[in-house]
Amino acid sequence: MLTIYSDDHHLHHGRCELIDGQLMPCFEMPSRADHILQRVQTRELGPVQAPQDFGRDPILRVHSAAYLDFFEGAWARWAEQGLDGDLMPYTWPARTLRAIVPASLHGQLGYYSFDGGAPITAGTWRAAYSAAQVALTAQAAIQNGAPSAFALCRPPGHHAAGDLMGGYCYLNNAAIAAQAFLDQGGKKVAILDVDYHHGNGTQSIFYERNDVLFTSIHGHPEAEFPFFLGYEDELGEGPGAGFNFNYPLAAGSAWERWSAALELACGEIEGYDADVLVVSLGVDTFKNDPISQFKLDSPDYLRMGERIARLGKPTLFVMEGGYAVEEIGINAVNVLEGFESAR
Repeated sequence: MLTIYSDDHHLHHGRCELIDGQLMPCFEMPSRADHILQRVQTRELGPVQAPQDFGRDPILRVHSAAYLDFFEGAWARWAEQGLDGDLMPYTWPARTLRAIVPASLHGQLGYYSFDGGAPITAGTWRAAYSAAQVALTAQAAIQNGAPSAFALCRPPGHHAAGDLMGGYCYLNNAAIAAQAFLDQGGKKVAILDVDYHHGNGTQSIFYERNDVLFTSIHGHPEAEFPFFLGYEDELGEGPGAGFNFNYPLAAGSAWERWSAALELACGEIEGYDADVLVVSLGVDTFKNDPISQFKLDSPDYLRMGERIARLGKPTLFVMEGGYAVEEIGINAVNVLEGFESAR
């Protein structure tokens, strides 16, 4: 399997995130992608290539121009003020406030964020832009006939909406790739999100559309981030009604319960008969993940890949979460090896 990877991800290294009432070292760190790359190479999964640069146009198919302009220019505006700490929001336009774009940098940061978990550093824009190009390059490989590809993206993307960052995510790599498939002649794309946390950004981007089927297996939002999306009754709206399926599970869920949800998601994907499958590959479902509560073990990821392969679709894997850094390479590559063995 072809892997697309960029060293630019090292340019994004947040100093801290706001979690549990404290500013803590970021769980989303450069070593995550480094461990995955090392495992890809050790297991001889296949060639590793650098991304092409497709520019901003395919990103603009998913994200608003105003949001991209803000994100790309935020650090320079911060530095002009003589400040060098991570740029993080502290005010958000909550329900009783107006959804207005202020002139202030901090006000705009709150407007374009939904949490305090996406710090902007000097290299964040470049890292996120390159991650989107990683996804687009892997998408292009499948568009040109490859049966599968792995976009080793960092930072991740599935929490990013059309004009919102949050949850370690800035640009929605999976959504950008899915839209590229459609723009290049595809009629229907299925997305399977297996990250522990609901892909709220991906859901919101495609919620009113029927050319993208979104399915997600995740920790129940009654108790888990992002809290405000990911419930079973969210089935899509307008033309998208009946094309959004969430499978929230209780903390402590292990393979038996998790795989039952996977069967339900796969059933929807099979019925949808998409041209291509995009997998938002999070492995924070692992039993030792420091910020998640499922109990999957490393061999389970082989079985996950095998089941995905049986869908028989050209498949793009896009890396999302996973914060048990020592095991992240084993678990992510197990999915890919399981997929390859069963294809």
